[in-house]
Amino acid sequence: MKLSVIVPVYNEKNTIEVIIQKLLTVPINKEIIIVDDGSTDGTSQILKKISQQKFPLIKVIFQPKNIGKGYAIRRAINEITGDVVVIQDADLEYEPMDYLRMIEPIEQGRADVVYGSRILGKNQTSSFSFYVGGRILSFFTNLLYGTSITDEPTCYKMFKSDILKGIKLNCKGFEFCPEVTAKIAKKKIRIYEVPIRYTPRKIREGKKIRWKDGVIAIWTLIRYRF
Repeated sequence: MKLSVIVPVYNEKNTIEVIIQKLLTVPINKEIIIVDDGSTDGTSQILKKISQQKFPLIKVIFQPKNIGKGYAIRRAINEITGDVVVIQDADLEYEPMDYLRMIEPIEQGRADVVYGSRILGKNQTSSFSFYVGGRILSFFTNLLYGTSITDEPTCYKMFKSDILKGIKLNCKGFEFCPEVTAKIAKKKIRIYEVPIRYTPRKIREGKKIRWKDGVIAIWTLIRYRF
């Protein structure tokens, strides 16, 4: 089973090389599709050097301007050749070795979609507000769609590729998470969860999500329910 790793990147010059190295060391058949979303901090230059080295496992796509995480993911979906696909942020909050525990239920035929839950993993939280925001989003998801997930806004979402390719996405920014969750739930596909590790970073360290993204996420969940 081949895994496609989608890495949307925007201004992550301090972490991009480290996360790529982590991805390369995961002992799994894989391809890594990186979409640079119009970075302006030097990330693009780093990725151009990596692209020129022509690593067989890595494909780099350069967007001419910054549009958003959701748009970058949509662009990468067109390139995936793996049986399974996972989303990977370019920071170091998540541990790629957790792919091994996430892909297991899919390989065993017990799941088509797997979310890595930071809640089940009993990790530290980045801040009280981020923690509460995530719990509220999970609550609204379960209320609106009859699901029972603990961590809707987790980055670590893994899908059988044909399922993700079969969903028409409209997202441009962080609303990728609630949109894809809503559309999977409406298809009555069970979202299987496994615990993952999580090392949160703070806004001063480069965390990009803000409170307004939470409002957009709730609206997205409501929008696609009715």
